[in-house]
Amino acid sequence: MQSRRHFFQQAFLAMGGLSLPGLARKVQAARPGATPPTRFIFMHRGNGLFPKVMVPPSFGAEELEKERRKDPYEVDLDGHDLPDWMAPLEAHKDNLTILQGLSGKMCTVGHHSWCSSLGVFKANERPSSIKWATVDFELAKLFPSPLEHIELACFPTGGGNPRGGLDIIGTGFSARGPQQPNYAFGSPKIAVEEIFKSVSADRGDQIKYQLERRVLEFVAGREGGLAAELEGIERRKVAGYAESIEAIRERNRKVDAMADAVRQHVPKLDDRFLADELNTLDRQSGHTEVLLASLISGLTNVVAFTVDELAHPYTGIPGIEGEKVNMHDVGHGKSIGGLAAEEVRRLARSHHMALVDRIVRRLKGVPEGDGTMFDNTVLLYFPDGGETHHSHGLEFPFVVMAGDNAKLDLGRRYIRLPYWGKEGHQTLGNWYTTILNAYGNPIEHFGALDLSLKGDQTGPIRRFLV
Repeated sequence: MQSRRHFFQQAFLAMGGLSLPGLARKVQAARPGATPPTRFIFMHRGNGLFPKVMVPPSFGAEELEKERRKDPYEVDLDGHDLPDWMAPLEAHKDNLTILQGLSGKMCTVGHHSWCSSLGVFKANERPSSIKWATVDFELAKLFPSPLEHIELACFPTGGGNPRGGLDIIGTGFSARGPQQPNYAFGSPKIAVEEIFKSVSADRGDQIKYQLERRVLEFVAGREGGLAAELEGIERRKVAGYAESIEAIRERNRKVDAMADAVRQHVPKLDDRFLADELNTLDRQSGHTEVLLASLISGLTNVVAFTVDELAHPYTGIPGIEGEKVNMHDVGHGKSIGGLAAEEVRRLARSHHMALVDRIVRRLKGVPEGDGTMFDNTVLLYFPDGGETHHSHGLEFPFVVMAGDNAKLDLGRRYIRLPYWGKEGHQTLGNWYTTILNAYGNPIEHFGALDLSLKGDQTGPIRRFLV
């Protein structure tokens, strides 16, 4: 069975079957007049996100003292300046929440976190460490789409996920289920070729797509027939292969049915995004275009985007464009090309916020229902591994952009929740439970518990429920 398993693993990647288990569900296309789905964008980055850089510089002595003590408090952002690196979000302040005080000590933190910050469990590079589906996949179940979920990544090359280079389709940072890592696109060019190949104007791409469909048709029939001749565990294995192949075929049928809409939104990437050598900022920008096209076309409602990872060789940073920046060195305070480590961090974060601004502006420009697509969108920007380079998971700061139809009580606020160990403290698990509960999954609690905390840790943050 090993050769068959290897064949299917390679075939699924080549044919774009990146989210197979969820594809077995029947997906209902949105009908005219139907309630629009909610879209979720998870943008996470490596090397920590210092809580101190989240604080608006216009806060007064009272707020700063509470911040120093890490006491819980809230401030309306109206009339306050955003931190300079968040300046691109100034025009969207009414939709912005700066959320502090969540912990994640039950996660793997430090240099690499793998699926931890999305799954809320200890993880490593082995699939056997994945305990359940990550929160983005749970949300994708609530808002079905032809592709279910798309993951994009600026991969590391010196540790962490995956191994093989920057431009591959490789092991991602989300998980479809227990012991089932997702796969992510490392290159904007490859992402476009794979996601939008069914509507490509290139004759070669169309021939390839039709051949893949014929192969799928043949293999589905062959494996289905073979299953009838086997017994026990071998029969279940082969039946599972056949079912997964049929799921891909069903996905392709759905994509074909919406070809006109998809064709309108195929991203037209600038040449620099298609180059063999991409700097990091261009790679991030290219992925952002793929992300937008995938959401606007209706191919998916959930995107996970690893904007960087600790071992990603950072290039293209303004002022040091020619440097290949080792973010591990930056994490240890090393200056790069004459720029202090904190300035390198700030420039990287600022570019991330420019990407967020681009996403929000574009979605605000797409009519939907009585408003725009952004009204039905929630974007989360947060660190993979917690508050610092060598994090203990005591804090996971979040930048949240939420549209007007969000089922969460957020918007235009700086919120610091009770610190770890204090009464009323909340974890990543509570935060994700809140989001899942708000959007239709009544789960009692998502994720593992922090065994070093006392008291009941389960349930949503009721303060945020509408």
